[in-house]
Amino acid sequence: MAKKILAIYYSQSGQLGEIIESFLSPFLEDGMEIEQIQIAPEKEYPFPWTASRFFGVMPDAVLGNTIPLKFFTFQEEKYDLIILGYQAWFLSPSIPFNSLLEDKTFEKILQATPVITITGARNMWLNAFGKIKNKLNAAGISISGNIALVDTHANPLSFVTIFHWMLSGKKDRYLGIFPLPGVSEKDIKHCAIFGATALKKMKQHEWKNLQKELIGEGAVKINYPLLVIESVAEKIFKAWANFISKRKNKTGWLVVFKYYLLFDFFIGAPIMLTLDFIFVKPFSAKRIARKRNFFLHID
Repeated sequence: MAKKILAIYYSQSGQLGEIIESFLSPFLEDGMEIEQIQIAPEKEYPFPWTASRFFGVMPDAVLGNTIPLKFFTFQEEKYDLIILGYQAWFLSPSIPFNSLLEDKTFEKILQATPVITITGARNMWLNAFGKIKNKLNAAGISISGNIALVDTHANPLSFVTIFHWMLSGKKDRYLGIFPLPGVSEKDIKHCAIFGATALKKMKQHEWKNLQKELIGEGAVKINYPLLVIESVAEKIFKAWANFISKRKNKTGWLVVFKYYLLFDFFIGAPIMLTLDFIFVKPFSAKRIARKRNFFLHID
C-alpha cells in the first residue's frame, strides 16, 4: 500500500508552494499518495500589501491571535508523513498558520506522525520556528525535521527587495539594479535533495537522525548576527504588540512602530551587534551553543 503524505501550508506569493513541490518531487516519483492543502483565511489578507495593512497585522501575529479559516477537509484520518509549510510574520508564525495549529482536528491528525516543517523566508525565521516547535512539543508532537530556505543576499539588500516584492507584488529586480527577492530558483530546486533524504528515512522507518542529515545537506544554517538580532527583537516586538493592542489609536502607534523599526534596522542593529561582538559573544559560548542547537533542532 502506498504511503500517504499530507502537505499543508499558507502562502501568499506562491514561493512556499514551489519549495514544497520541489521537496515532494522524490515522493511523487516513488509513487507516494500526496495530498496538498493550501489554507486560506475567510477574510483574505491582501497581496500585494499596503504598508499600513502589513504593519497592521503585527500585534495579532506577535501575540499569537487566530482568525477563522476557509473550510477545508482531510482525505485521511492518518498519514505517514505531514509537511507543515509556514511563513514568518514579524518573527512569529503567520496568523493563518497559527490558526491552523490551534485546530483540534488537525492536532489529532498530527499525533504520532512524523512532521517536517518547511519555510521560505527573507532570513529571519528562527523565532517563528521556535514558537511552532514549542507549541507542538506542548501538544506531545515532535518535529522530525526542519528546512529553512532564505534569501542569501546581504541583510540590507534583502530588506529592500522583500518590501518591493510585498508592496508591488512583482518578483523582479527593483530599479533594475537590486537582486531578485526571495529564495533563489537554485535553492528551491535543491530542496528536492532534502526530499530524497526524507524519503530514504521513511523507507527505513527511522526518523531519528533526519535533522542532522538535512543540516549536512544545507537545509538549515544559523547566521549568528541574525540570531542576536532576533533574540533582542522578539522581546521588543512583544512589548510593542502588547502596548499597541491596548491603545485606542492603533493606527497612529503602528506608524510610530514602523519608523522605529526602520531606525532600529539601519542604526540600532549595527550598534547592538558591535557591542555584542565586544562584550557578549566572547563570554557566552555555552549559551550561544544552546540557542544554535535549539534552532538547528538538534537539542
